[in-house]
Amino acid sequence: MDRTTTGWLNGFLGVLIFSGSLPATRAAVMDFDPVFLTVARAAIAGALALCLLLVFRQPRPTRSDLVSLVIVAFGVVLGFPLLTALALKHVTSAHSIVFVGLLPLATAVFGVLRGGERPHPAFWLFSCLGSALVAGFALTQGFSASPVGDLLMLGAIVVCGLGYAEGASLSRKLGGWQVICWALVLSLPVMIAIGLFTNAPAVEMVNSGAWAGLAYVSVFSMLIGFVFWYRGLALGGVAGVGQLQLLQPFFGLALAAALLHEPVSGAMLAVTGAIVLCVAGAKKFAK
Repeated sequence: MDRTTTGWLNGFLGVLIFSGSLPATRAAVMDFDPVFLTVARAAIAGALALCLLLVFRQPRPTRSDLVSLVIVAFGVVLGFPLLTALALKHVTSAHSIVFVGLLPLATAVFGVLRGGERPHPAFWLFSCLGSALVAGFALTQGFSASPVGDLLMLGAIVVCGLGYAEGASLSRKLGGWQVICWALVLSLPVMIAIGLFTNAPAVEMVNSGAWAGLAYVSVFSMLIGFVFWYRGLALGGVAGVGQLQLLQPFFGLALAAALLHEPVSGAMLAVTGAIVLCVAGAKKFAK
């Protein structure tokens, strides 16, 4: 299997894992405060990451890597989890998942700005078309119904795209799982400090669904998914492999319907089908 194919396969596995993130977050914020959830998921993942780094005796990143690691931590450890958790207090996970369709464009833009990638002009056509389909659908669903939730999701997409592109670039030097682990460990003292001023809910007040959501976003969304994702971006290219995120709404909507019994409209499925075609076109012109 060549390098590019391996990258796309790893990227697909990462997207598949990330698809459960928003439904799991939605389940968790039913009983957990968004700030507490953000701190808890990062702290749990950070503790696991520290154990992995110690067990495998990974060398410490150099001082020149710290800025990139801070950007990764800001984007994917703090920014995206917190903003999506806050957004999901206002919108359903099915509605928020549609915004994920904008993430490939954000990732590609930052891939150009931070990673120096230069995709074919036709790539941008398919990428922008897929993003426009998602944005158009969101508007038809009633942006004004919850402007706070939609704006929070847009902010989450921007910081996540930055974190993805920066992490992919650094993965070529440190390795995919090492990047997310170091970013989590770097964030751990901050998360612990914030946690000291955050009120945890009483255990008996939290239902099993919320606990399951916390477990998923802590282990899979914050750690395991990134092992595949950053490796995929590093091997297959940030702009190209990043387009796989256009498939994430398809998987996420299925999970939202199956696990949370949220309504999934025919329009949602139609938009998702159209963006699958955009992924195919973007992949062809990614290089």
